[in-house]
Amino acid sequence: MSLPKRKRVSKKNKSAWRKTDIKDVEDFLEDKLRDERIGTFSEKQNEDIFHIDVIATESKRKLNTEKQKRKLNAIKPMKSWKGLENYSKVEDPIVKRNTVKQKKCGRDIEKEVCNPIRSRHFKANQDRAKYYEKVKERLKKKASGIPDINKDIWTDADFRDNIPGLKDEKGWISRDLSLYIAKNIGKPIIKVHDSIRHRTTKAKNFEPPHPGISYNPSLDDHQKLILKVVEKEENIIKGEKHLERVTTRMFKKVTPEEKEAFHMREMRSGFEDDDNEDTDDDIKNFQSNEDSTYQTSNPPVENKKKSKQARSKELKQKELEKKTLEKKMKKKQTVDINRIKSLKKEILEEEESLNALKKKRKKTALKKKYETKRLGRLKFIEQDEDVNMPEDLAGSMCNIKQESSLLIDRFKSFQKRNMLPVSVAVGKQKTPKVKRFPRSSHKDPGISYQMLREQRIVKKKVS
Repeated sequence: MSLPKRKRVSKKNKSAWRKTDIKDVEDFLEDKLRDERIGTFSEKQNEDIFHIDVIATESKRKLNTEKQKRKLNAIKPMKSWKGLENYSKVEDPIVKRNTVKQKKCGRDIEKEVCNPIRSRHFKANQDRAKYYEKVKERLKKKASGIPDINKDIWTDADFRDNIPGLKDEKGWISRDLSLYIAKNIGKPIIKVHDSIRHRTTKAKNFEPPHPGISYNPSLDDHQKLILKVVEKEENIIKGEKHLERVTTRMFKKVTPEEKEAFHMREMRSGFEDDDNEDTDDDIKNFQSNEDSTYQTSNPPVENKKKSKQARSKELKQKELEKKTLEKKMKKKQTVDINRIKSLKKEILEEEESLNALKKKRKKTALKKKYETKRLGRLKFIEQDEDVNMPEDLAGSMCNIKQESSLLIDRFKSFQKRNMLPVSVAVGKQKTPKVKRFPRSSHKDPGISYQMLREQRIVKKKVS
């Protein structure tokens, strides 16, 4: 087949170029691109082009059940991903492409373990090895069933000791961060509030009693205990006397008659003064009306303007005051420059006094921190010291007079250590007497309440 002859057309204008037929060139380029993308038949092998069907299609369908088909489909790649597969055979035009490797955030633990370079990497590996050794020992002990006797259950154990790499000497990894890491590793630790670890009091769990309380104390110990108790009682009496002096004794004693008279005088004091004032005002007004003419409550105001001379004088006075103030300021500056040494001394003294005040406040705050807190309505009062008088002392424990109670002592100790709120012992409360009477709807007009009660008592006696 001979190719059609091309028409020789003038291509002087732009419209002539649009008429040009370039279909054959486009077809050729498309074929070439397809060959580049898929490849030519000459390049492909027979296995890629042809498929040998061993089993007939009908028998193949019969063999595969629904379950088997699902399994086969699960192995095959998804059809939705077919668009992502690269079938093109076109080579990359830029051979040496600059591929950007994304930097890893944080530490590369895998690299540190496999290729340790720094000293801390070696240390981390050693800690890890120690941790796994401890785990093995623990597992062995569990298997043998022997409990760890040396372990102290009351010590505050740090969870970071059990997980390698979390505890470092420099303290770069904070406690909060280590808790977060432990949670993500799969070893979550219950975060307890810091206030639980803080001590609220310095009081001991069990304070040894004074040696003078013993059933057979030495003379010195017993005397010291008595002196201590006496001193405490004297302080209490002193406080009571002070309260009486500043309250009760401040007011003088008066008889009931004097008190009544004083009350009456106080009640009518205002009336007498008002009456006197009113009479005085009336007399003054009468006299003034007689002497002078009538005057309004709002007399006319005169608009007195200042003269030029007065204004100029005022301006000169203001300028003079301004100049004198400037002179004073300059003089003060020169004086301050001359007394730099004394100023420095004053500043140092002020700093010292402030530092002393800071220390004092810090000391009081520290003291207050460990004092017994007010958990409830009442304030904690220290328990009185138990003491036996010399005549009550006995040489043996059989004849000793009991002064203290172990239960009360432990209860007070709990209150002192901020474990229980202070409470007051409440005795047996009296139950109010209830007056009983039959309802009007239940009453029998012929029988009184007293008769019913007597009948009930008789029945009880009989039964």
